[in-house]
Amino acid sequence: MNDKTKSIKQKVQQQFSQHAQSYVTSSTHAKGSDLTLLQDWLEVNSTSIVLDIATGGGHVVKALAPHVAEVVATDLTYQMLEAARSHLNSSASNIFYVIADAESLPFLENTFDAVTCRIAPHHFPNPNIFIKEVSRVLKPGGKFILIDNIAPEEKILDEFVNLLEKLRDVSHVRSYSVQEWTTWIEQADLTLVKSEHRKKTFNYPDWVSRTTTSEEQINTVDTHLLYASKAIQDYFSIESTDGNLQSFTIDEWMALIEKK
Repeated sequence: MNDKTKSIKQKVQQQFSQHAQSYVTSSTHAKGSDLTLLQDWLEVNSTSIVLDIATGGGHVVKALAPHVAEVVATDLTYQMLEAARSHLNSSASNIFYVIADAESLPFLENTFDAVTCRIAPHHFPNPNIFIKEVSRVLKPGGKFILIDNIAPEEKILDEFVNLLEKLRDVSHVRSYSVQEWTTWIEQADLTLVKSEHRKKTFNYPDWVSRTTTSEEQINTVDTHLLYASKAIQDYFSIESTDGNLQSFTIDEWMALIEKK
């Protein structure tokens, strides 16, 4: 691991250890139509062994555990995994917790029937390695669901949204584009089966307070949104009242990927 990658992962651990509980209670993470699609898309059953990478508050695990044999919930950050276990403690007895790096999974080849990773890869410094690791631990015929915020293909919109995320969350690395993801999927000898591109609206006060640590930081994020060009404000549906930001919308991608 080079120094840059190590530094990024240390920032992720610091950020999520400080804000672990807010990810458990976050409506953005706890709710969503994607959670209801997981079982059908993965076609899991009572014999399936599932891996959830970067589990966060454990919301994917909560949705899948009643329908499968075992779920292994992993996260890079101890405090985040501890918060997920506290949240899921009474949900099911078939959930296991492992501290793990998404780019260096501590599992043998061909272990899991299904793998999931939701609203997390924008914190990964080496997403191509992450995808290869998913391919390695999946059984032949296994399925993988990737869900994350994505960058628009247009450069100015990509730069705007990634700077926005970085101003608000120092552990943000990059929201990648669909083109980038499809390239890495192909390089890992995986097949994109189907996908959905959707718009996701954030309640701004909740979103900005989840990871910021000072009023000064919030003001910087405010300025980035309020003084964006009209084209950018229209694309991201930035809404404000008397200079007070209310909401905005970003792009999200849900992909079903298969190992042949």
